[in-house]
Amino acid sequence: MQPHGVVTPEPPYIAVIFTFRLDRKNLAEYEALLKEINAISADQDGFLGEEGLRLEDGRGLTISYWRNMEAVASWQRHAAHILAKKAGREKFYLSYSLRISEVTRESVFER
Repeated sequence: MQPHGVVTPEPPYIAVIFTFRLDRKNLAEYEALLKEINAISADQDGFLGEEGLRLEDGRGLTISYWRNMEAVASWQRHAAHILAKKAGREKFYLSYSLRISEVTRESVFER
């Protein structure tokens, strides 16, 4: 059991690490799209959860967890996700990077 964040199964599972820098001009529109896309992703087969943070200067990090690469690939092909990525490149992000990793070990500390 994890004391914070997302409760994940025993490894292995997949972590999709998305780091970004927001263009702060369209924040309200970004927030609306983010809320919508998060609701859709949460319903995808193999989605385990998501956690992230955003700094005042627009830099951020989101990590989504998936059961396997097939679930990640399915989400990457989802029509709503494709449209959100296009909007992100055109309106919302100044830059971003995406890293996909297999989690092979996990340790948790709780006081």
